[in-house]
Amino acid sequence: MSNDQALQPLRERIDAIDAELLRLISERAECARRVADIKAAAGAEPFYRPEREAQILRRIKEQNPGPLHGEEVARIFREIMSACLALERPVTAAFLGPEGTFTQTATRKHFGHSVQTVPMGTIGDIFSEVEAGACDYGVVPVENSTEGVISHTLDLFMTSSLRIVGEVSLRIHHHLMGRVPDLQAIQTVYSHQQSLAQCRGWLERHLPRAEQVAVASNAEAARLAAEQPGTAAIAGETAAEIYGIQILARRIEDEKDNTTRFLVIGNQEPRPSGRDKTSLLLACRNEAGGLHALLTPLAEHGISMTRIESRPSRRGIWDYVFFIDICGHRQDPKVASALEHLKRDALLFKVLGSYPEAVL
Repeated sequence: MSNDQALQPLRERIDAIDAELLRLISERAECARRVADIKAAAGAEPFYRPEREAQILRRIKEQNPGPLHGEEVARIFREIMSACLALERPVTAAFLGPEGTFTQTATRKHFGHSVQTVPMGTIGDIFSEVEAGACDYGVVPVENSTEGVISHTLDLFMTSSLRIVGEVSLRIHHHLMGRVPDLQAIQTVYSHQQSLAQCRGWLERHLPRAEQVAVASNAEAARLAAEQPGTAAIAGETAAEIYGIQILARRIEDEKDNTTRFLVIGNQEPRPSGRDKTSLLLACRNEAGGLHALLTPLAEHGISMTRIESRPSRRGIWDYVFFIDICGHRQDPKVASALEHLKRDALLFKVLGSYPEAVL
């Protein structure tokens, strides 16, 4: 039996499966359209439900029989859900531009590629765009595993009425890209200052004579490398695709586990998904044991704290506020009880949002 004869039954079976997949995806899309009609008639139901999507993706990963990895299967379903949601109404999300930044990649990872992304010049502009209702959501970076917290993002939460409705964890891979024939032709390397720092070791080993120039974003670096001879950029794969330049070296970051966490901001309050976080903004009395006393209710109610950051309150010298992430949703009985104690004892108490933990 020839290879073609052996493969023909498998090819016919794949064709049949593809036809069935198409039928089922169309049926799912029709169900989504009916959901949209019911929500429109009710008038109050939010069209995007982050907790519902998180539950679906978790279930897909848990029930996945293989051989595809759970993450891969979940990404496929993420895109199906994104396309179906766009039948109701396309989601608009502001991100830190220009086109091709890691923030845009995080936005598409969270919402899928059917989201309408809107580039903004600053993190403050993202907050303003969502507050004004020009975009449904915004995606902002909040911390990097090697460079630490993005303080400007935290500071904006002090005065904003927006809530955190989701989070995205993105593994950051830096690639060297340009239109040069080889590394020896590179005279200048453009990138954001953080990316240059995260690739310092590789640059010293492979491009010791190239000038390193910090620019506003990695996407801007890619644009410059596309236009200027003898230059290269450090950026993500999306930037190489957008600006039509070749990747010369992949994954040149010094720390291979380099990860950035992004927050999704909006005006809604997600319901419990079963695996949630709650972010808080707190201030305590400036006295010995003040912070310990403030956080005691969390320990007493068995609430795990996953992160704490301090920032100047801007109300007085050496006066600080604390940004805290805890496990659980504000509607969970234990969390709700702990929050009541915190609200009573804190000088400043603000729930920034309860939202599903990142699934992908």
